[in-house]
Amino acid sequence: MRIVHCFRSPVGGIFRHVRDLCEAQIAEGHELGVVCDSSTGGELESRLFEELAPRLSLGLVRTPMQRQVGIGDIAASWRTLRALRAMRPDILHGHSAKGGVYSRVFGTMMRLSGRPVARLYSPHGGTLHYNQDSAEGRFFFTIERLLERVTDHLIFVSGYEEHAYTKKVGVPKCAHSLVYNGLDASEFEPVLAAPDATDFLYVGMMRDLKGPDLILAALKEVEKTTGRSVTATLVGDGDDRDKYIAQAKSLGLSDRVRFLPAMPVREAFTLGRLVVVPSRAEAMPYIVLEALAAGKALVATNVGGIPEIFGPAAGVLASPSLPSLAAQMTRAICDEASWQGLMPTADYLKERFSVEAMAARISAIYRDILPASAG
Repeated sequence: MRIVHCFRSPVGGIFRHVRDLCEAQIAEGHELGVVCDSSTGGELESRLFEELAPRLSLGLVRTPMQRQVGIGDIAASWRTLRALRAMRPDILHGHSAKGGVYSRVFGTMMRLSGRPVARLYSPHGGTLHYNQDSAEGRFFFTIERLLERVTDHLIFVSGYEEHAYTKKVGVPKCAHSLVYNGLDASEFEPVLAAPDATDFLYVGMMRDLKGPDLILAALKEVEKTTGRSVTATLVGDGDDRDKYIAQAKSLGLSDRVRFLPAMPVREAFTLGRLVVVPSRAEAMPYIVLEALAAGKALVATNVGGIPEIFGPAAGVLASPSLPSLAAQMTRAICDEASWQGLMPTADYLKERFSVEAMAARISAIYRDILPASAG
């Protein structure tokens, strides 16, 4: 099959998900291509693209794509359509909001011109993070509903995401499946903290949705409760990074909090003993899977698909609020050994979250769609 993955932002979990699929699908003998934004990502993402690009027989095209809907979408859409047409895909798989629009609209245009393209969409949270009572939410959910008419298959990465779609958009009228993100066997090797590791560690995008501001405010509360100084490392890139640096300074934490650019996640895991995922919203975050597989003790919020990862251990999760997060961070740092014992086991994670199973299931969905697309 000629498979093209289209998405906007090549960072975080979406980029990890697409890379995993590309690697597995190339190993299965398929031809792969990627089209995504050129204005997002830093040195780490550039290195990852350098590793992947030579194996993408259909090519890698990076072109400017803005996050918000605006006049710039006209030029971006034209550039993206040209790139996708040149790749001549059998499968066009869009990821998150903008990739989902492009894959389905442009896939339909290609079908009308004689190319039998299968059109798939994985939300990865995307528009589902909007409030259904807001004007923006109502607009995007209406668009999602309309696009179902030109969707061959929806693939959700968590039960939470599937439920959110059903609640906010409606019961899908097109074919749909739930396929969990997965981990490779090598990721279950434990990662030990370095001698100079900080008490807490955040790894992720620097934007409010992911909660860096919450962890900084919670650090101050932990210090008040425990009567001791605590340290933290925040790893990641994003437009709001300077804002969080200023917040740390205003809280008097500058000498105890360090900010580092994005780096390979297992390298980042050496920098802190307790990993904190203070997200306000998620779909199925890889960082939670990766941290638990590496044997890290984790303080996370009860949002999105995170409870599905924790399973029977979900009772340790905090709400995405300052008091709750600070309370669980305090509990964790006061008895790290006991907190570690509350985490899901490696055997539990291996059984439920396998990258091989994820890729095989998605490739099977592709094959099931192709005859209908060709017809």
